[in-house]
Amino acid sequence: MFPKFRKLASRARKDIQMKNEYRADPLFLRNEYPMEGRWNFPIVRRQDLMIGDGVELIAISDTSKGDTKNLHKGVHFFVDDPRFEGVYRQPQLSVEKLSKYRFVLTPDFSLFTDMPLWRQVESIGKSRWCGAFWQTCGITVVPTVSWSSCQSYDFCFDGIERGSIVAVGLIGCKHSRAQFMRGYDAMLECVEPRHIICFGSPFPQMRGEVAVVDYHASRKAVR
Repeated sequence: MFPKFRKLASRARKDIQMKNEYRADPLFLRNEYPMEGRWNFPIVRRQDLMIGDGVELIAISDTSKGDTKNLHKGVHFFVDDPRFEGVYRQPQLSVEKLSKYRFVLTPDFSLFTDMPLWRQVESIGKSRWCGAFWQTCGITVVPTVSWSSCQSYDFCFDGIERGSIVAVGLIGCKHSRAQFMRGYDAMLECVEPRHIICFGSPFPQMRGEVAVVDYHASRKAVR
């Protein structure tokens, strides 16, 4: 075989090997956990968590490996997406830090009404995958529930075991109360949560066992 053809054949073999390795990478397929629903979202299992007189939260952007004062709190992701995108792209890097805290909410990837549905489905899938992954790492996980328009109800509650403790965020919802309450009531029917951790001031119409976390107090506590 001529040297030129040997190089081409060797390159082709390396390309095939690289393709096969990439295809077998769990972070490419993300199919290692039990799934449910039309979109095969990973299932975040129900876990016990003592709510008692309430809970405290700390933002993912306020956590650190050297933190020792806030380990009794849960970690929330009610911040801009770029601040936590890495927990999905490189999940192993976040495990050591997050495992120190009492519990972790699943990431609140954006779910806007002007997003195409495929992007909304992607946001929910990424959030559920992170929750399932963290549970396998021994972390106590509370699924964050979010929705947009009524169209999102077909998928946004999938991947959460019934009777779970869940979390919802009220930041930015004050001017869309009716839309929020429609989704909230739909969530109660589909998920039947045992408790709802509410980040922000709840609306009076919110039913269920609601544990309120004040936004300003949660940020002030770490500063």
